[in-house]
Amino acid sequence: MRILTSKLLHYVLLTTQKLKIDESHGIMHSMNTVNYAEQIYHSELIKTPRLLQDHNIILAAASLHDMADNKYTDDVQGAIDIANYLQSETSMTSEEIDATKNIITTMSYSKVKKQGYPKLGKFQQAYHIVREADLLCAYDFDRAMIYDMSKNNCTTEKAFENSYKLFIKRVFQYCNDNLFVHEYSKKEAYFLHAQAMKRIKVWRTILGYN
Repeated sequence: MRILTSKLLHYVLLTTQKLKIDESHGIMHSMNTVNYAEQIYHSELIKTPRLLQDHNIILAAASLHDMADNKYTDDVQGAIDIANYLQSETSMTSEEIDATKNIITTMSYSKVKKQGYPKLGKFQQAYHIVREADLLCAYDFDRAMIYDMSKNNCTTEKAFENSYKLFIKRVFQYCNDNLFVHEYSKKEAYFLHAQAMKRIKVWRTILGYN
């Protein structure tokens, strides 16, 4: 696991530099997603021992999911590049690589809202673990501001306003929209919701909205 994780994060570092991916979707986001995925994985492992077989897939998909994001690159080519890297640089099987690719290309919020959940058979739970880990990372309000400032070249004030609208419309609705299927994720989401509200309140004071 240690060698695999090292290779995965090395790929993220190289790809973020190549594609000029900003901090909001860079190495820190990959590490945070892996961290959440690992916690969800361990919370479910006792109830579902077969998840042990999917650990590599979960680590790979959580680490690499934004390296095939259409906000930064052609998502089809990005997925192909990821598959080629995993095939040449890791010991993952073809089945594991295909599952990783399937998770990465179907887990985004926009695709889930438009198309629903894909049917991935025995890898369905691995899919939800990675998808939920990414959603939990979305509660980071500063990350949303960083993305807006980087992608849209806007002021801090405008980034705050856009991010606040995003949180009200989308992020703070995750639980109401039943986007979490694991108990760990549901509990963590409520905690992160409260943390985000506090963060927003501080930014309102800093930017003089109060």
